[in-house]
Amino acid sequence: MARTATLLFAAALAAGSLASSVAADMTARQTEVAQRGADVMPFSLTATTHIFTKTTDGGVQQVVTKEDDPQQAGLIRQHLAMVAQQFAAGDFKGPEQIHGKNMPGLAALRTAKPGELTITYRDLPNGGEIAYRTDQPRLVTALHQWFDAQLSDHGHDAMAGHGAEMRHHHATGTTPE
Repeated sequence: MARTATLLFAAALAAGSLASSVAADMTARQTEVAQRGADVMPFSLTATTHIFTKTTDGGVQQVVTKEDDPQQAGLIRQHLAMVAQQFAAGDFKGPEQIHGKNMPGLAALRTAKPGELTITYRDLPNGGEIAYRTDQPRLVTALHQWFDAQLSDHGHDAMAGHGAEMRHHHATGTTPE
């Protein structure tokens, strides 16, 4: 009985150590991404939130200010409008520079043929959004993998959105409260 308890205790310690190591690796990765992001994104990561909402036909990426900050909102709009144009042209160098060449989903997104992936930008009152739409299952999967990687890499500066709310949001053209 004592041997079983000792083994269980040792296993619990090892699991705790592994969890701490994984958390430290995630924190280090998020710090690296934030540092590289500052070279690509003109707005403050700590003053903004990235929201990634998966949809059945792609997804919606929003970047909004955490507080009322017209200067940050303007920087977000300028950046996302430019990024949407680059992505629509098949240029994904920005995310690659921030997250690395092997970022999940990027390789498949680069293979999109003209007309397979529609990318549109629009201003939001406190930032901007890029909507990604496709009827190609491989590209939907790639977008969802790409969103998951960004959620992980941006840590507390990012959050998952809610699909049903966003579909309603786009259908009505209103901003969710």
